[in-house]
Amino acid sequence: MSLQELKYDANGLIPAIVQDASSKEVLTLAYMNEESLQKSLETGETWFYSRSRQELWHKGVTSGNTQTIVEIKLDCDKDALVVLVKPTGPACHTGAISCFSEELYKAEDTQGIAETGKAADSDVAILIELERLIADREKERPEGAYTTYLFEKGVDKILKKVGEEASEVIIAAKNRDAEELKWESADLLYHLLVLLQEQKLPLKEVLGVLRERHNK
Repeated sequence: MSLQELKYDANGLIPAIVQDASSKEVLTLAYMNEESLQKSLETGETWFYSRSRQELWHKGVTSGNTQTIVEIKLDCDKDALVVLVKPTGPACHTGAISCFSEELYKAEDTQGIAETGKAADSDVAILIELERLIADREKERPEGAYTTYLFEKGVDKILKKVGEEASEVIIAAKNRDAEELKWESADLLYHLLVLLQEQKLPLKEVLGVLRERHNK
């Protein structure tokens, strides 16, 4: 389709829902005008129009938390966009992963959600969120954080921890201790994500291998 077909409001703006391309989590709601949309397409990163400052802004230009565009979709009326991105850091100015972090309502009975598979998507999202947090820890190195300690000690220390946690998983399974196995498995997954970050191998590439094998 042509960009001329998009329907902007009276102020020349169109709402853009920004969504994590991997986890599908909604990160923020922003607005674009023709110029910011064009810049987004040209640079491959999100540009928006600030209604309060009345100017264009390049997401992450000062914080480093840029958003690489994977795909842009529009609704059936052509007056709203969904921008699927690969974020390099938190989307919210508060430091939260998503601007939509405050809960207004949650149904008590979530069984129906689990049955449709949405709960499973949420479970996968925690891995994506943890991967992003680990990446932030490597970059910022906050004092006193265990993840900082691992990165400062280097790959040999990280490999040692992965090996130790794998051994603990084996022992827990051998003992038929489900509770212990649950905790040790979580520890193993965490240290594996740290190792993947140290090696600069995105989790989605590992998941891609699993997907390819599943589809064969």
